[in-house]
Amino acid sequence: MTVIDIPGSKSVTARALFLAAAAEGTTTLLRPLVSDDTEGFAEGLGALGYAVRQEPGAWHIEGRPAGPGTDGAEVYCRDGATTARFLPALAAAGHGTFRFDASAQMRRRPLGPLTTALRELGVDLRHGEKEGHHPLAVHAAGVKGGALTLDAGQSSQYLTALLMLGPLTAEGLDITVTDLVSEPYVEITLAMMRAFGADVRREGRTYKVAPTGYKAGLYRIEPDASTASYFFAAAALQPGREVTVPGLGTGALQGDLAFVDVLRRMGADVEVTADATTVRSTGALRGLTVNMRDISDTMPTLAAIAPFADGPVRIEDVANTRVKECDRLDACAENLRRLGVTVTTGPDWIEIHPGTPAGPVEIATHGDHRIVMSFAVTALRTPGITFDDPGCVKKTFPDFHRVFGAFARTP
Repeated sequence: MTVIDIPGSKSVTARALFLAAAAEGTTTLLRPLVSDDTEGFAEGLGALGYAVRQEPGAWHIEGRPAGPGTDGAEVYCRDGATTARFLPALAAAGHGTFRFDASAQMRRRPLGPLTTALRELGVDLRHGEKEGHHPLAVHAAGVKGGALTLDAGQSSQYLTALLMLGPLTAEGLDITVTDLVSEPYVEITLAMMRAFGADVRREGRTYKVAPTGYKAGLYRIEPDASTASYFFAAAALQPGREVTVPGLGTGALQGDLAFVDVLRRMGADVEVTADATTVRSTGALRGLTVNMRDISDTMPTLAAIAPFADGPVRIEDVANTRVKECDRLDACAENLRRLGVTVTTGPDWIEIHPGTPAGPVEIATHGDHRIVMSFAVTALRTPGITFDDPGCVKKTFPDFHRVFGAFARTP
C-alpha cells in the first residue's frame, strides 16, 4: 500500500483566506495549499491592505471586518478564478477604488453573473474592456444588502462570492438561485462560513445570510480531493496497486471525493473511513455512463483512464468544463484522439471508447493544470507521453511531477 500526503485543498484555502480577512481578530490557517493560485490570493489580500504572514505549514491573517486597509489598490489575480471572483466581492464591502486585472487566460473566463449581481446590490462596478470579464474597477462604499436572483449555472463561484459577502453587508442577503452547477462546492462554502461564525441557511432555492460578520480562529485545511483523484485513478488503473490518502474521509467537506464512487462503479475496491480513503485495483475497469455535474473538475481524470475500460465511458452534464482554464471537453477529446482513441462529444458530454492509447504523443495542455495531471495517469500505461507545458501544474500542485513520479516508481 502507498500512502500519499496530498497538499491542502485549493477551494478550502481560498475560502479560508477570504473568511479570515473578513473576520474580527487574527486567524491561523494550518496546512494551506502553497501554489500559484493561493499565493496570488494572498498577494491580492496584501495589495488590499490585509496583513498576511506566511510560514511553513501555517498562514496568519489579521482580519479587517470594515474592509480593505487602503482606499485604493491594484490587484493582479494571475490565473486564479477564486482570486478573480472572490476578491472583488470582498473589496465591495469596504470603501475606496479597487482595480482588478488577470492573466489572458483568466480574462477569457466569465464574470458576468457575479458582477451583475453586485451592481444590483448597488455596487459601482465597471468593466475596463469586455463586459462581464476582467479587468474591472470596484468603487466601493459598503454594501447595504437585500434580495437578488442569481444564475450560477456556469460557475458556483458566483454564488460563493456573494454568500461570503453576505455577513459583511448592513442588512444581510437573500439569494435565490435559478440554476446551480457544482453544488458540493457551495456546501463547502456554507460549512466554512458557519465555522467562522456566520448565520446562513437554505430555504428551497433561496440562501439567507444574516449580517453577523465573522470571528477569527484556528482553521485546518483538508487535503485537496481533486488532486487526490489522480492518485486514486492511478491505483484503479494499475493491477495490484493500492493508495491511501489520509485526511480525506467521511467528514470531508469536498464533494470531489465522490470521484471514488465513480471508480467503485467501474470495478475498483474503495474504502472510506472516518479519516482516510483507500482505492485498490481489482485488475479491471468497466465502462459506464455517469453524470459529473457536481464533480466536473474530475471529468478529465476519468477521461484519461476511460480508454482502459472494457466498454464505452460516457460523461454527461459537464457543459461548465468548457469555460474552465480551457475548454476541457475539447482538450480531452483532442488529446485522446492524438493517442488513437475513438471519442465523440456534444455540448455537455463526452463518450470515450475502449482502446489502447499509443505514443509517442505530446499532450496539448492549453496551459491547464488538470489536463497535465490527468494525462500523467494515462502515461502510466502509455509510454512516450510528454507535455507541451508541464509547468502549468504550479497553479495547484507545484511539486506534482516529483510526487507522482515517485508514486509511479513505487511497486
